Amino acid sequence: MDRRQFIKGSFFGAVGLAGGAAVWLNTGGNQEPLTVAAVMAKLNGLSHATLVNNGAWDCHQVFSHCAQSIEYSMTGYPEHKSEVFKNTLGAVAFSAFATKGAMVHSLDEAIPGAPMIDAKQDSALALERLKKSLMDFEQFEGTLQPHFAYGELTKAEYEAAHVMHIYNHFDELS
Repeated sequence: MDRRQFIKGSFFGAVGLAGGAAVWLNTGGNQEPLTVAAVMAKLNGLSHATLVNNGAWDCHQVFSHCAQSIEYSMTGYPEHKSEVFKNTLGAVAFSAFATKGAMVHSLDEAIPGAPMIDAKQDSALALERLKKSLMDFEQFEGTLQPHFAYGELTKAEYEAAHVMHIYNHFDELS
């Protein structure tokens, strides 16, 4: 490939990616408040429901995964993307999610370095763990740890990130 083809291909690839991002940002979006109180109300409503996860993970794994993420925001994530990633792609991704009020990510991808979560465990216990992690986060007054992909976040940004993360996983629950 000559230089001219490379530049032309790179330009049109970037334009296509930007166009796709613009369409995604301007469609739908979450209409729910991105607050712990709002997600707790939804989680409390799930306590008596029979839930099925239509994705790769069962409900126990989903609730435990979401709880892990919240807990790690207070204690530290086991592994991190590079600082370059966090300060470029990670920051752009979080900004896009925050702008849209919704997150899209691989719903069966574990947190890097986190212990694997066993399937077929008690989902009611995992739901209680998730609710407890949210309450602990809400009351947390210490220094929040950098996110493994987004880097440094304020408490308000972390709250939105956690809630968007949970809502994204709700996409596979019925």
